[in-house]
Amino acid sequence: MNIIILQRLLLEAFLDLIYYPVWWYTGGLKFEALRCFAFLKAGNARLAPGLWLRYILVPMFGQYDIQGRIISFFMRFFNVLARSFALAVWLAVCLWLLSLWLFIPIIIAWGFSRSAA
Repeated sequence: MNIIILQRLLLEAFLDLIYYPVWWYTGGLKFEALRCFAFLKAGNARLAPGLWLRYILVPMFGQYDIQGRIISFFMRFFNVLARSFALAVWLAVCLWLLSLWLFIPIIIAWGFSRSAA
């Protein structure tokens, strides 16, 4: 009875080793892409450049005179620029993490091949 269990465990371990790279580039990649997309959505919700752009012509602090409107416009304009740049950096980090997910097995395999030589 124990030998059957041992054989089954070894077979499962062997099949898992074969299936692991397939999973890494199919189901695992899909999971990681969805996680990166959620990370990007969280960054957009936190930085909200679209919200600042929507209210770019609305005066801040109820200052409806011309100076208040000009100052409010430029404050919001530079806020939109800075937040859009920060969101672009956030997107670059997301894409870098996703590319890291793609290349980690290749880098590990290359490292194993270099250490064996």
